[in-house]
Amino acid sequence: VAFSGGVDSGLVAAAVPEAPCYVAGFEGSHDVAAAREAASAMERDLRVVEITHEDLRRAVRAVAAATGRRNPMDVAIAVPLFLTAEAAAADGFDRLAVGQGADELFGGYSKVVDPAADPRVEADTVRGARTETVRTLPGQLERDVLALRAAGVEPATPLLDDRVVAAALALPDDLLVDGDERKVALRRVAAGRVPESVHGADKKAVQYGTYVSRELDRLARQAGYKRRMDDHVGKYIEALCSEEKPAGEGRS
Repeated sequence: VAFSGGVDSGLVAAAVPEAPCYVAGFEGSHDVAAAREAASAMERDLRVVEITHEDLRRAVRAVAAATGRRNPMDVAIAVPLFLTAEAAAADGFDRLAVGQGADELFGGYSKVVDPAADPRVEADTVRGARTETVRTLPGQLERDVLALRAAGVEPATPLLDDRVVAAALALPDDLLVDGDERKVALRRVAAGRVPESVHGADKKAVQYGTYVSRELDRLARQAGYKRRMDDHVGKYIEALCSEEKPAGEGRS
């Protein structure tokens, strides 16, 4: 199970109690700390992949080659998933259970809370904003599946089961968002299945919670791609994936 310690991965883990849980992140990152705390509360076997700069450079190349995507957002999202899957494959597993779809289906994004006042969405209602996020799923899933397969595993996506999707799409606004609380229905389902500290946990986007975005920015700057440059991380990724290594590669 890909496990970040939040309600999505907590529910998935609860459904397969004998499966080991995996988390990838840089030392001191939010996701590693949250996963350790949640795994302890759930009495689960957690295997931590502590990412290094060399891991990051290697995974960026692998993810870019597998997905055909080199933009910083896609790469930073796919890298920790790839490294998590790689660790599971190294342990002999050929499937990795993931919580993909939860945020899109159950109202997990901040932009669905007050859509009428949020310029990131066109809809004026919570359900309308949720529909916009659901429409992003095909592109995201393509990226994630390709990254997982490149690491040697096939995805298991229980939250994208047809029955779960149908139930989620029928939810009214107040079971998606209630005040500042998001994923209301999913958290209610999780109550009693996972500890309160897990089903009530706030979750950071994976690229930030693992420090992958932060460290990509650091490597880009070390290689001479300064923040004053337009899309400096994107330029670094392009150079990293080309035949010629970036000037600063090799520094940790």
